[in-house]
Amino acid sequence: MNSSRTRLALIATVAASAIALSACAGDAESTSNGSDEDRSLIVYSGRDESLIGPIIEKFEEESGIEVKVRYANSIEMAAQLLEEGERTPAQVFLSQEAGALGELANADLLAPLPEEITGAVDPQYSAADDSWVALTGRARVLLYDSESVSEDEVPSDVHALTEPEWQGRVGFAPTNASFQSFVTAMRVLEGEDVAEEWLTGMIDNDTEVFDRNGPIVEAVNTGALDVGLVNHYYWVVAAAEAGGPESMRAQLKFGEPGTVSALVNVTGAGVLASAEDSDEAQEFVEYLVSEQAQEHFVEEAGEYSLLPDGPSPADVPSLDELDGPDLDFSELADLDGTLELLQKVGLL
Repeated sequence: MNSSRTRLALIATVAASAIALSACAGDAESTSNGSDEDRSLIVYSGRDESLIGPIIEKFEEESGIEVKVRYANSIEMAAQLLEEGERTPAQVFLSQEAGALGELANADLLAPLPEEITGAVDPQYSAADDSWVALTGRARVLLYDSESVSEDEVPSDVHALTEPEWQGRVGFAPTNASFQSFVTAMRVLEGEDVAEEWLTGMIDNDTEVFDRNGPIVEAVNTGALDVGLVNHYYWVVAAAEAGGPESMRAQLKFGEPGTVSALVNVTGAGVLASAEDSDEAQEFVEYLVSEQAQEHFVEEAGEYSLLPDGPSPADVPSLDELDGPDLDFSELADLDGTLELLQKVGLL
């Protein structure tokens, strides 16, 4: 393992204390490319079981393939795969952000995907070398308490959150993989010094640290917090459960178009190089970019479909309207640099 991958594995372990993996549908020990009566697949998932579990169950029902899943944070899971290398039992990796997939692609651990898979989604969101395919889009947004702050008062530039007027009024989740990928995007688009200055400014401004995004949504929606940095779909799901946006105290502010504040990151999937010839792995990833699966992600998880003319979640702008920054998602692969920066400033 090279020094970069060693740092990633070590820092991810520090951030999470340990790589805690949970197995679904039995121990993920072996798989088979044998008969239709005995087909199985091993998936390492950096996506929450509550989000990806239902679509996996639908795939099992329709394909007859038994899917065994291990769950952890995307960066923790990428570190695990880098540690296992070619010895990994995993056949497919699901990530909640592009950086972890890029890290594995750079280590030559992902197999190239066929055009019938990569060609199903908008090419601007997937890997240029076809090493992984994007599945859904998730916009970074500011969630604000509409009873204490007006939409006009909420900045569209995240850098403004370091101003004195926002001291002690903002929350974020530094250990969340999507936040870490956002920081990576800031490093790529605006430079290392700018990213460090922003993080330091947020710390100095008494930004409240959360373990996860869900509690941030709850804190804003109950008036305990004025502003929080989250992905858009947390609000979409919460609003649907509450009976609609009008039932929510928390509302959304999208970032300045064309800037890192308007970042639309992607979830994605890759087939491990050691499973390049696995029919089950290819069949599963192809299913994830099908219209049926994409509709599920939109309707149940509140994420953006990346299919051409695909559906958008309820009560948010369409993907075309968001106008995120001009970014090659393969550039988000420098996770070890982001983890080191977060550790340097004391957020890990």
